[in-house]
Amino acid sequence: MARVKGNPKRLGRKNRYMKAARGYFGARSKLWGPAKESVERAWRYAYRDRRNKKRDFRRLWIVRINAAARLNDMSYSVFMNGLHKAGIEVDRKVLADLAVHDATAFSALAEKARAALAA
Repeated sequence: MARVKGNPKRLGRKNRYMKAARGYFGARSKLWGPAKESVERAWRYAYRDRRNKKRDFRRLWIVRINAAARLNDMSYSVFMNGLHKAGIEVDRKVLADLAVHDATAFSALAEKARAALAA
């Protein structure tokens, strides 16, 4: 049976970690143990926060829509219900952008939502 040499693969793995640890403070960028711990922790946080980012943006959009809806004398839930009944399918990202950058268009949507609720 052929002799197995694992060194090239091990060094490749080590180099990948050490390259990822560049810029870390002190031993975290120089020594294998602290560098490996720091990089693995960073990768765990990155994985988790790629998912949390979606939640955070949705929360931000809802806050902005709620603020703009209240300027039009409606709550967020009433406004969204009115849009649903009016058959207007605009996602929260676009609604939040309208709320911040185009108040007249948002007011027009609010009026359509109010009309749909009254009917």
